[in-house]
Amino acid sequence: MKKALLSTAMLAFIFTGCNDNKKAENAIDHSSHQEVEAASHDDHNDDHHLSDDGLGNNWSSEMETNNGAKWEANPETNEGVKKMQNLLKTQPTKTLEDYYKLAEQLNNDKNYVVKNCTMKGPSHDNLHVWLLPLMAKIEALSKTQSLEEASKLKHSIEENVNLYSDYFK
Repeated sequence: MKKALLSTAMLAFIFTGCNDNKKAENAIDHSSHQEVEAASHDDHNDDHHLSDDGLGNNWSSEMETNNGAKWEANPETNEGVKKMQNLLKTQPTKTLEDYYKLAEQLNNDKNYVVKNCTMKGPSHDNLHVWLLPLMAKIEALSKTQSLEEASKLKHSIEENVNLYSDYFK
């Protein structure tokens, strides 16, 4: 069930195109949020499950390479990812409010990537394998109720964002 929901989200995201208007961007955020919530109620045996605690980076096993090379990403996507990396290094995270601010800023940077993406084909498809779990984690960070959970989510987001350079140039 969860795999079908995430696949549907991915297809919807792919068919609407990354650089469509703000309305499409919001629809993507909304559909991904619904699917993440639905998936959290399913069992934990699905390939798309982030991990038992929801923080893993299992998605990396689904990534493909460009015949052993990294995928070419458009400059704006690379810029958005660099913004996220910098934010994760510089944003203080001592309180839940700090984590909520981080989640808001990460969401803005993610939206920049979505809005400005011009990638097509397999590179675009693989970007979505990387992006969908990141979106779920940012959403979870914006709603976390404990510093311990927020810290774990931030660490998982950092891993997710930093793994980008393993697959894209």
